[in-house]
Amino acid sequence: MKILIKSFLFAALLLLNIKVTAQQHAFEFYEGTFNFELDPSVNITVNKIPSKAEAIKFYESIVLANPQKLIQSLQAYQIKHQLNDWIYYQLIRKTAEEISPKAENYFRYTLYKWFLLSKCGYDAKIAIGNEQVIFYIRNDEDISDIPFFMIDKQKYMCLNYHDYGKLFQQSVYIPLKIKIPEAINSFSYKVTRMPDFKPENYENKDVQFSYRQKVYHFKLKVNQEIQSLFKNYPVVDYASYFNIPLSRETYGSLIPILKENVKKMDQKKGVDYLMRFTRYAFLYEDDGLNFGKEKRLSPEQTLLNKYSDCDDRAALFFFLVKEIYNLPMIALLYPTHLTMAVQFDKPVGDVIVYKNRKYSFCEPTPQTQDLKIGQISSDLKNTPYEIVYAYDPIKR
Repeated sequence: MKILIKSFLFAALLLLNIKVTAQQHAFEFYEGTFNFELDPSVNITVNKIPSKAEAIKFYESIVLANPQKLIQSLQAYQIKHQLNDWIYYQLIRKTAEEISPKAENYFRYTLYKWFLLSKCGYDAKIAIGNEQVIFYIRNDEDISDIPFFMIDKQKYMCLNYHDYGKLFQQSVYIPLKIKIPEAINSFSYKVTRMPDFKPENYENKDVQFSYRQKVYHFKLKVNQEIQSLFKNYPVVDYASYFNIPLSRETYGSLIPILKENVKKMDQKKGVDYLMRFTRYAFLYEDDGLNFGKEKRLSPEQTLLNKYSDCDDRAALFFFLVKEIYNLPMIALLYPTHLTMAVQFDKPVGDVIVYKNRKYSFCEPTPQTQDLKIGQISSDLKNTPYEIVYAYDPIKR
């Protein structure tokens, strides 16, 4: 009844030629400014306590409203800036925050995220129980550290688990059975392109390390926005993790200098230089002490953060070797360690044979021994391992 009254009043205003002015919104989003127009009818009021009845009321109200200009603006921005799904979701989060601040009404804020993500084509769902609203999305990838739900034999990852920290049994949460026709696509956590952050948002970070009795200095350009971008990013599979790139400014402050430093070295010495840069230019600390849980830093986060562990060094080393030499590599996962091995024209030292190819160990994390190429820590020599990622430049 309330919805019909609201619709009637809105129609009456139009008949009386009373102009309803659209609200103009704008906020900075990494490389640019997102501008959108919001019809007043899209402002839907809901109770702060999550309930099925309130969620249905929200949906029935917003489909009678005029959200199309907002949806079109979101989709146009995604195409223009080539946003991967994870980064696009950050845009939708900020848009929902602009319309309905999270701190004022978390339930309403989450409903806007769900509706916008769904109308933009993603198979998103919400479930309600124990006065909580669970927001989740269909995903076919190997994600290991956040809860998921199985619905009709398909996997849905929880997008707002971090807001609660603890969820009850799945049976507590009752899915909202609303079918949005556009919501058909699965969501990907792969980040293959970083935003072009504004140059003025970068700061300089001094980094140095010693190689063959010479000290090398670097003035890296780093951006704290990287931390917010990956704040709630989950532990993805190694193929996705290893292929997260650097942003343009950070890349330009590091890769050309590394290339210049190794250009007079032969390939093995150059890789040795990159191995020792990754090993000794940054302080080591285990994730358990640093973050209180397992967290894989992207290469740019490793450059930005004060501390990093073996996963982070392996990903950074992989990125540097791929970018400068583009050699075949494998990642070896031991029970408590991750390390790398590289295929050279002629193997060096101890080798790992994988699919009839010989790879030489390249340890990018500090060890008790000063390991050279082709050497592995004595603690790991008889320890079982798993090849968790193999990179072949020919099959890129």
